[in-house]
Amino acid sequence: MYQGVATVRRCEAVNSFVHIVELVLEEAVDYIPGQYLMVNMGEGDQRPFSIASIPAHGKEVTLHIGASPDNPYAWEVLERIQRERAISVSLPHGNAGYEPTRSRPLLLIAGGTGFSYAWSILQAHLARTETQPVLLYWGVREEADLYYHEALVEMAKRFANLTYVPVVERPQDENWADPRGKVLDVVIDDLSATTSAAAEGMKAYDVYIAGRFDMVRVARDQFTALGLPKDQLFGDALSFI
Repeated sequence: MYQGVATVRRCEAVNSFVHIVELVLEEAVDYIPGQYLMVNMGEGDQRPFSIASIPAHGKEVTLHIGASPDNPYAWEVLERIQRERAISVSLPHGNAGYEPTRSRPLLLIAGGTGFSYAWSILQAHLARTETQPVLLYWGVREEADLYYHEALVEMAKRFANLTYVPVVERPQDENWADPRGKVLDVVIDDLSATTSAAAEGMKAYDVYIAGRFDMVRVARDQFTALGLPKDQLFGDALSFI
């Protein structure tokens, strides 16, 4: 467990809500893709953020922080990062990390900046010499929220085992050609269309999910009803709902 200072190498807005934050630790830390770090904001005040990078990056860890003034929980962390250029952190935390020895295909489901969790797992999965297929569904409100969209489109062209599905609730472009609506609805509809039943499709995957707690709660209930075994569903939020 690392507990110490992380200096800020980069803090850059990629849209009106999300900042990419690159931190440099005092020493390299071994962690599992999909784990998170805690930012120490004061005595008894630890705030979790998914690690978007992978351990191969050594002392460097990357966060995707979604923050606005009306959300002080994340906004205060971002302000400290921008003001002090260093923060106190501890890592790694979490029991919902990537398990590369499992043989099933991966289904990654991300809501908003829950993408950082999926991004870490995706990088680790695609770095393996032989990998199972991986489906990534990223649900957002508007197209601008897909801050890694172009990179993912290019990755899907390079990796035959990657399928990337962006899902936008309220697209501003009337010509938006990808799925619209709620990401969980699209996932279930797609699995139903490609198999005899959504239940059979769901059981074929190890499912990793991150996003708002209410979204993860709905996913847990829906996927359980469809017969997904408990040990095939991963997500840190599951420990708190």
